[in-house]
Amino acid sequence: MLVLISAIIYLGQDLVVPLSLATLIAILLIPVCQWLQKKGIPKVPAILIALLITVIFIGGVIWFLSSQVASFLQDSDQIKKGIDAHLNNFQNWVRQQFKLSPAEQQDLLQQAGNSLKDSGKSALGGTVASLKNMLVLITLLPIYTFLLLYYRSLIRQFLIDVFSNAPKKRVAEIIGESRIVVQAYMFGLIIEMIIVAVLSAVGFLLIGIKYAIFLAVFCAVFNLLPYVGMLIASILCVLITLTTSQQFSDIIWLMVVVLLVQFIDNNIIMPRIVGSKVKLNALMTIIGVVIGGLLCGIAGMFISIPAIAILKIIFDRVEGLQPWGRLLGDEENTHSKNKRLLQNKKPA
Repeated sequence: MLVLISAIIYLGQDLVVPLSLATLIAILLIPVCQWLQKKGIPKVPAILIALLITVIFIGGVIWFLSSQVASFLQDSDQIKKGIDAHLNNFQNWVRQQFKLSPAEQQDLLQQAGNSLKDSGKSALGGTVASLKNMLVLITLLPIYTFLLLYYRSLIRQFLIDVFSNAPKKRVAEIIGESRIVVQAYMFGLIIEMIIVAVLSAVGFLLIGIKYAIFLAVFCAVFNLLPYVGMLIASILCVLITLTTSQQFSDIIWLMVVVLLVQFIDNNIIMPRIVGSKVKLNALMTIIGVVIGGLLCGIAGMFISIPAIAILKIIFDRVEGLQPWGRLLGDEENTHSKNKRLLQNKKPA
């Protein structure tokens, strides 16, 4: 069954990914729509206003990153000087360590360049396909989100009716609890992203790194990917700093700031803001992120955490599946909860 579900997700990811992302956004926007409707705004305008707020927020982040990238590319002369300086240092190191002359190094680089040209065509085709998928995602995401918000009552009733063998109260509790967990998780991610961006920006500005704000926002956005996002962002930040600075000490201080922010995020921000809402242990989280990435790429890595959280809620509520719920959950939190229950239990 698991293999069949995985195959369906992998083969149908063009439908699954935008629909899943739209579901997360729709769940996050339900309180906004409900608040607007309580103020007397009709259902459709309320949904459109909520979507507009979301588009403005996401569009603002994309616009900022795009403007910073454009500014980065304008400094092409300085970037070229930085790359040349680092290449010269690297060539000198290779010559000292491996006794290779600059001419021999140039021959090796030429051979590597020919290999890259051979693989470049397939990479270009993959890039074009990725851009096409991105355009489709951008087009479908607001449409799916609008329809999910508009038909949310119908979908909720469908889920209750389709599981007619189970008590309606239990199904309703699962739906309600899943919505609360996803809303808390998504809102927590937004708060976490803002805090990480501010901390990173302050650190980068203090050490005098160029494009400090851009790199800080870059780290915050990639940090949305659990466990691996900050690693990817760190590598890219190092590469960007290498092209804009000839001082190796800048790289050292950059990594110090990134590691410090990551430590604060993992030990303070994540447990209190995000982890307190999603009771999942690290092992199952990492496995879920890897599986999500294998099935649906970066989007699958992002979707995996709320998906596992919903599965845990279902497993905890369905008899016979509770062991799976305990496997996904945080053993320490579960042990503490059981201990409190035993302490509160009256002796017979």
